[in-house]
Amino acid sequence: MEKLICIVCPIGCHLEITEKDGEFIVTGNECKRGPVYAKKELTNPTRVITSTVKIKNAIYERLPVNTKGEVPFDMIFKVMEELKTVEVKSPINCGDVVISNILNTGVDIVASRSM
Repeated sequence: MEKLICIVCPIGCHLEITEKDGEFIVTGNECKRGPVYAKKELTNPTRVITSTVKIKNAIYERLPVNTKGEVPFDMIFKVMEELKTVEVKSPINCGDVVISNILNTGVDIVASRSM
């Protein structure tokens, strides 16, 4: 039996997951999103990444960015290392693509504020 705390909504349900004949049985959820989260977390965990990159000619030295989708969990540190090498130039608008298809994940890195 696996135990997880669901992070999909603010309730934070304590989920218990058992696998029987290749199927996952999820209990403890208060909404229908809990079982979907639990199955995904156990089979193919992903995360949204928020970070910063260097920016030139702006009022601040760092530009906040985030992934436009979810990145495989095992790629998080590789993506973060790649972000350390990036430097953009002002002006940048919120939503502008900073890196397209980072590390062939199919996910773009976008600016999360204008600067």
